[in-house]
Amino acid sequence: MTRTRYPTPRWLAGALALVLVAVSGCADRLADGATGLRLLVPNAPGSGYDVTARTAAKALADAGIARGVEVFNLPGGGGVVGLRRLGYERGNPDLMMLMGLGVVGSQYASGARFTLQDTTPIARLIEEPAIVVVTRDSPYRDIDGLLAAWRADPAGVPVGGGSSVGGPDHLPPMLIADAVGIPPRQVSYRQFDGGGDLLAAILDHQVAFGVSGRSEYADQIASGQLRVLAVTSQFRLAGTVAPTLRERGVDVVFTNWRGIVAPPGLHDTDIAAMREMVTRLHGSAQWQAVLAKYGWTDAYLDGTAFGDFLRAENDRLAHALDGLGLDPVTTPGAGG
Repeated sequence: MTRTRYPTPRWLAGALALVLVAVSGCADRLADGATGLRLLVPNAPGSGYDVTARTAAKALADAGIARGVEVFNLPGGGGVVGLRRLGYERGNPDLMMLMGLGVVGSQYASGARFTLQDTTPIARLIEEPAIVVVTRDSPYRDIDGLLAAWRADPAGVPVGGGSSVGGPDHLPPMLIADAVGIPPRQVSYRQFDGGGDLLAAILDHQVAFGVSGRSEYADQIASGQLRVLAVTSQFRLAGTVAPTLRERGVDVVFTNWRGIVAPPGLHDTDIAAMREMVTRLHGSAQWQAVLAKYGWTDAYLDGTAFGDFLRAENDRLAHALDGLGLDPVTTPGAGG
C-alpha cells in the first residue's frame, strides 16, 4: 500500500515560523494563508462539537491566527464515522477533528478498530456541565417532579441524549438514576446523533426529558422553548435559573470535555505547528470571550499530557460503566 506524503501547507509553514522564531528571528506569519486547514466535526450541525468547532474557527480568524479554517460535519455512529475518517487521512497535516468524551464512549460501545489512542493528540480545550431540559409545556415543573415520575415508571419516562453509551449525554442520566435508586439498566435511554437531532426529539415529545450541554440549547432556553430543571455542575451556572442536582439531594456532579486530535503519522514539525496554533488560540482574548459567552470552563491541556488524559479516560469510562452494571452492547438505546 502506497503511503501519501502530504506537502506541508502554508498555514503550517506559518505556524512553524512561530516554533522557530527564537532561533531564526522570523516574523509571525501564522495568519497568512490558512486556507487549507479543515476542522472535522463528527456530529451533525447544532451539536456541542459543532458549536465548539465553529466558534474556535471564528476566534482563530478574529485573532489573526489562522483565517479560512473550513469546518465540516461528518456525523454517524456517535463520532465513530468521523474517527474512522481521521484514520484514513494518515499523514495529512491539513486536517484536525474536534471531539470529546462522546467519542470515547462511542469507540468503546462500537468496538472501533481505529481508536483515539491511534490519533495525534493536539489539546484539550474546555469543560462543560450537563443540563436536564424539558419543553415549556412539560408536566414536570421541577426536577423533584421529574424524579418522582421516573422512579415510579423508569421505562415510561424516556430520556434522550445526543451521544452513545458512555458519552456525555448518556452518563449523567445513568448516574442520576443510580443515585435515586433506579437500576440504570431499567432506564429507557434513546440515542440521537448529536444535539440537533436530540432537540427535534425533545420538542416533538419523543422523550420526556433530554440531557445535553447548555451551549447547544442556549437560544431555545432564552426563547422559552426549553426549561432547565437542573445542572450537573458543582455550583449553579451564571445565567441559568436552575438548581444543581446536589441542591435537590442527588449526589451527582458531572462535567463533559472537548478537545482536538489530528490524524496519525504526522511529522514532528507538523505536530509542533498544530499545537502551537491551538496554544495561541487558547491565549487569545477572542477565545477568552468565547469561554465567557458559553459558560465553558477553561480546561486546556496540551500535547503529550492530553494523550495521557485520553488513555486515562478510556479506563475511567470502562470502570464507570462496569460499576453501573451497563454493557455497551446490550444496554437499551446503545445503538450506533
